[in-house]
Amino acid sequence: MTTSTLAPVAVGTRASERPVAVALAAFLGLGLLFMVGFSPAIAFHNAAHDFRHTQNFPCH
Repeated sequence: MTTSTLAPVAVGTRASERPVAVALAAFLGLGLLFMVGFSPAIAFHNAAHDFRHTQNFPCH
C-alpha cells in the first residue's frame, strides 16, 4: 500500500505580505482616530444616527 503526503497549504497571508497589511491597518486606524479627535461631536452623532436609519434600526 502506498501513501502520499500533501504539502501543507499556508493559511492566511504570506510572510512578505504581513508587514504591508500591518502598516495599512495602522495607517487607517490612526487616520480614523485623527478624524474623530478633530471633528465636532455632532458630526459623528449625525452619521451614526443616519446609519441606524439606513439599517432599519429604530432609534427614537
